[in-house]
Amino acid sequence: MIDIVKAKQAFQKYASNYDSKEPRIQIKMIHMYHVAENARGIARSIGLLEEEQKLAELIGLLHDIGRFEQVRLYHTFSDKMSIDHAKKGVEILFKDKEIRKFIKDDTYDNIIQKAIINHNKIKVEEGLSKKELLYANIIRDADNVDIYRAMLDSNQKIEEFCHLGTKDISKEILSQEFFENFKKEKPLLYTDAKSDMDIIVAIIAHIYLLTFQESLDKIEKNDYISKIVKRLHCQDTNTKEKMNQIVQIARNYINRKKGE
Repeated sequence: MIDIVKAKQAFQKYASNYDSKEPRIQIKMIHMYHVAENARGIARSIGLLEEEQKLAELIGLLHDIGRFEQVRLYHTFSDKMSIDHAKKGVEILFKDKEIRKFIKDDTYDNIIQKAIINHNKIKVEEGLSKKELLYANIIRDADNVDIYRAMLDSNQKIEEFCHLGTKDISKEILSQEFFENFKKEKPLLYTDAKSDMDIIVAIIAHIYLLTFQESLDKIEKNDYISKIVKRLHCQDTNTKEKMNQIVQIARNYINRKKGE
């Protein structure tokens, strides 16, 4: 049995080992609670049982546990500049045996491990069991949806929150290549970005990674993508027009998915 109340208490105790005044730690803790809530909501929406919903919530709570050490050691959320935070999280939970502080039974260990290690990848690894794949997809959706919320709720500017090199995202140009690829409705790689505006579009393109209708509904209900684009205050006329088109393309994609 999963005791989610005790798991949250254990999470608070674990997080207390890190500087709560550090903005990155604060942002990440808020994010992890929201992702846990999202994960449970997705599990509920597809008719999973109460225990299964708790498992989804637990994975959401723990999915970014590697971030705390990443911030402490490297002062960044950039995996490229430091470590793979998902891999670090699995190491902390299973190699260091921290997982038993959150759940006593080891029945779900493989599911938890596979979900966390896959949550930040462009695609889920092959060879997972049906249940492992289900929870991997749940946490990926729950995480990606909350990125939109966090971009808007943060007191930081978008360029600061997303750890971009530019000081003023409004002056950035969206490349034609990224715009065309977004229209093809496929995920975009940050490593292919030609500008910081491309990176923002790659984040918006997370909608193409989503599996569950609950996730798309939440994005639509909160109008996340339109609000993010408005917050960019694009100054380049061509980029502004492309970003407005991206909002409409995303809306059309979400509406079409409703009928599938």
